[in-house]
Amino acid sequence: MFSIGLSSALKSTALMAAFGVATLASSVAWADNFMDAQWANQVCAKWNQNTTLTTELGDWANNNGGKGYKALQMYRDGCGGATKVELDIAPKEGKAVCVYSGAVKTTKLNSDVDYLMHATDADWSCMGKGSWGCGAMGAMMSGKLQFEGPKMEAANVMGPFGEFLLLTGAVPSNMNTCPGGAKVASAD
Repeated sequence: MFSIGLSSALKSTALMAAFGVATLASSVAWADNFMDAQWANQVCAKWNQNTTLTTELGDWANNNGGKGYKALQMYRDGCGGATKVELDIAPKEGKAVCVYSGAVKTTKLNSDVDYLMHATDADWSCMGKGSWGCGAMGAMMSGKLQFEGPKMEAANVMGPFGEFLLLTGAVPSNMNTCPGGAKVASAD
């Protein structure tokens, strides 16, 4: 009788542990690949939860060339420009709100208002962790982050831009393959 009770208790404990692991796994969002559409969707959601980005970039978002949003396109050097993702940031009630994320929809960027950013995986990782020399100013000055767009505008929003770089590391994802499953090219 004792062994039956113990067996039931062990089964119950194992079931509760499995449920706990499943619950924990479902509470952590995971993107398949770093900078794929799923990753971009999660970064967009995190942008909208970040008060520094939404409130301090309200005026910045108004400089959008009349199209109603700023396009931020990004890619990994080892995956190439064909794998770019896009975040669109629009002014809404005085705030900068991410209104679109995923595959590139803005086919021609306006260099007066939009941004194109790329870096090696090692540099994206460094920027996403906020490691020494990888903050907004350090990444731009050292060339870790390559970008095209309004450089003076970017220089005026270094604090919030640093918050954005941290978001790139806030979504757990795989850097072993490129979006779409291609092999990551060597950084050499």
